[in-house]
Amino acid sequence: MALLRRCAVFLSDYHSHSLVSFDGEFPMAHMAQAAMDAGLNELCITDHCDFLDQDGVPVRTYDWAKALDQFEEAEFFHHRDDFSLRLGLEFGMPYLDPPAAERICSQPLLDFVLGSVHNLSPERGGIDFYFADYSTAAACREALDDYFASLSLLAESDFYDVLAHIIYPLRYMSPADGPVTLEGFEDRLDALLRMAICRGKGMEVNTWCGRTVADWLPLLKRYRALGGEIVTVGSDAHAPANVGKGVPQAFDLLREAGFRYVTVFRRRKPEFVPIT
Repeated sequence: MALLRRCAVFLSDYHSHSLVSFDGEFPMAHMAQAAMDAGLNELCITDHCDFLDQDGVPVRTYDWAKALDQFEEAEFFHHRDDFSLRLGLEFGMPYLDPPAAERICSQPLLDFVLGSVHNLSPERGGIDFYFADYSTAAACREALDDYFASLSLLAESDFYDVLAHIIYPLRYMSPADGPVTLEGFEDRLDALLRMAICRGKGMEVNTWCGRTVADWLPLLKRYRALGGEIVTVGSDAHAPANVGKGVPQAFDLLREAGFRYVTVFRRRKPEFVPIT
């Protein structure tokens, strides 16, 4: 375990998006400045690379030239005494095409890869979970069943460092017959977390710009009980105003769940920063 000595209060945001993402508008430099203004010590830009677009159409490329240009323009923020900017990627369903995923992940400046699932499986149409049918509890359960099958394929792959927003579909589920939870999926969650731990991977606490912080405590405690150590915190910010939102509260959750370190990454290698 590589341990880093840092300042008394260390805060990192390892999930954010710039104009390189299809749903981002702001330069990396603007996001980095916002992170510094928010009192963060480290920001990782994790722009989208999804192997299915929002409509389920296959995509197998990533614009590294655009990403590297943006990262270079933000050079002022790369290695300051009080702040670091890291280059990451949020990789959606990379297991759909391992050779293409391998090529994308071979970028030598890449620090960190979030593995995510934003879409139903190709067999279910491949649309983004944002657009799926959640009109009934049964429809929600079917979507979650598909989601966890895809997450298992992701967890078994080599193309991620940390599993992103494991509770992602719950953001959008509000059927008429009541709230949806992950009750009934405990065994599949355990299998997913065990697979990540076995492969030396981790999980993310995704605050969704401060909206879902408290939702993570049960899953964090279970991950810790299973032996999980690698954990990152991310705001999922797509605009400077949201960078770091919920991050201090998420660090409090880590401590409450028994974690002594948060994880940061350098060239895909985890490093552990004390938080206690």
